[in-house]
Amino acid sequence: MATEHDYRTIWALPEPAARKPRYTREQIADAALRIADQEGFEAVTMKRIAAELGAGTMTLYYYVRNKTDVVALMHDAILADELVSDDDLRGDWRTAIAAIARRTRQVLMAHPWSLASLTEAQFGPNAMRHFEQSLAAVSGTGLAAAERFELIAAVDDYVSGNAMHAVEALRRARMAEADPAMVAAAVSDGIALLQSGDFPQLSAIYAESAESGEAAGPPMTEAALTSQFERGLQAMLDGLAARMNIS
Repeated sequence: MATEHDYRTIWALPEPAARKPRYTREQIADAALRIADQEGFEAVTMKRIAAELGAGTMTLYYYVRNKTDVVALMHDAILADELVSDDDLRGDWRTAIAAIARRTRQVLMAHPWSLASLTEAQFGPNAMRHFEQSLAAVSGTGLAAAERFELIAAVDDYVSGNAMHAVEALRRARMAEADPAMVAAAVSDGIALLQSGDFPQLSAIYAESAESGEAAGPPMTEAALTSQFERGLQAMLDGLAARMNIS
C-alpha cells in the first residue's frame, strides 16, 4: 500500500540529490530480485535488501519510502526484461505479437514467484513501454482500438496462464525426481481410483499408454512445455485472426 498521505509512485519522486548516490534504484531492484529468485518473494524485506546491498536498513529509506516502492521497482525491472527489440516489431502482426509473447513467458518463468506476488504492484514506465510495444505489434491489423486491446489481452492471458501451469509442472517434476517413493505412492493411488470405474476417459488413456508403452499425461520437461506453448500460441493466433477477420 502507498503511504497514508502520499500516493505518488516512486517515479514521480526525484532520486537522491547527491551527485553520486551510493545506490541507484536499479541496484535496489536487482538486489530485491536476487533475493526473491533465490529465497522466495516472502524473503524480500527492507532489512534483507539492505543486507544484500551491504547497507544499514535505515540507509535504504533514503532511496525508497517503503516496500511498496521496492515492489514497484521489481515489477518495472521485470517488465524491462520483457521488452523486445525494434527489429522484432517490424514484421507482420503475428510475428511481432508472438515475439512479445515468447519473451514475456521466458521472463515470467525466470521469476516464477512474480506470477502471484506482483499483482498489486504500481505500474511504472516499463509497463507503459511493454503495452506500447504490444500496440505497435498489432497496429497494422486495421482493428479499432477496443479490438486491439481485446487481442492483446487474449494473448497476455494465454501467456500468463501458460507460464503459471508450466512453472507448476516443472516444480512437480523436480519434486518427483527428488522423491521417487512419493511418485510410486501417487501412481498406486491413481490406479486404485481408475479401477473404481468412475473415470472412463482417464482409464482409456491409461490402458492405451500401457499397451503402447508410451507415457501418458501432460509434458513435464521444459522443452516439451515450450513446444506445447508454441503450438497453443499459433492455434490461438489462428483463431483470433479468423474471428477478428485479420490477415
